[in-house]
Amino acid sequence: MMTTSTRARTSDEEGTMKFTSRTIYIISGDLSLAQHCYEELAGFGGRYRTLIVNSVEQARKRIGRSAPAAVFLDESAIDLDPKVETLESAVALLTEAAPVVVAALPEKQAALAFLITSGAVDFVARTNDYLPLVAGMLDRRVRMAERAAGMVLFTKDELSGDFGEILRHEVNNPLTGILGNTELLLARRDGLPPAAIERLETIAELAVRLRETVRRLSNAWDEHHEHARPA
Repeated sequence: MMTTSTRARTSDEEGTMKFTSRTIYIISGDLSLAQHCYEELAGFGGRYRTLIVNSVEQARKRIGRSAPAAVFLDESAIDLDPKVETLESAVALLTEAAPVVVAALPEKQAALAFLITSGAVDFVARTNDYLPLVAGMLDRRVRMAERAAGMVLFTKDELSGDFGEILRHEVNNPLTGILGNTELLLARRDGLPPAAIERLETIAELAVRLRETVRRLSNAWDEHHEHARPA
């Protein structure tokens, strides 16, 4: 097991920043892959305490003692756990404790459709260089939980100076997930009814439009802020 001490920002009554521990579990039967995911998460400035285990059963035992903020489940861990019959059952068990980001072969997404649409699960296809997307989704999940709990507020400096970057980061990360998952479903359009295909195409179109709107708004903010700075 590997750990890295990690901290997540919270805001006190005076607007200054203090810190609280946040934990992410990486469940993978591939140690090299787990190490790469660990390194991707480290790129977020050491915000997270990351625990690596190689089976769902190991993770469940540890979760019983210390619940994580989010879980990454790599499909390779399923074969190492005789108590878990399917990827779907493993994900369902883990969502009882925390949001789950799953990396699996594209054809496994259909079996997780209900859990994905429930909002408890993000799916990432194990194709090409997918670990940066996994790390981004895990970071987004923790931030969502923190903001929902009122634990993280934007500071005045962030809002005045870096709002364009905040907007891009906070909106584009989930949009990337929406578009990626929509495209995966559309890639299997032969097995989908026409009404479902039409709705998926609408989702993809709206996501692209929203991403373009975010780009224009953030650029306009950056330009306005630059011109507003004293010479």
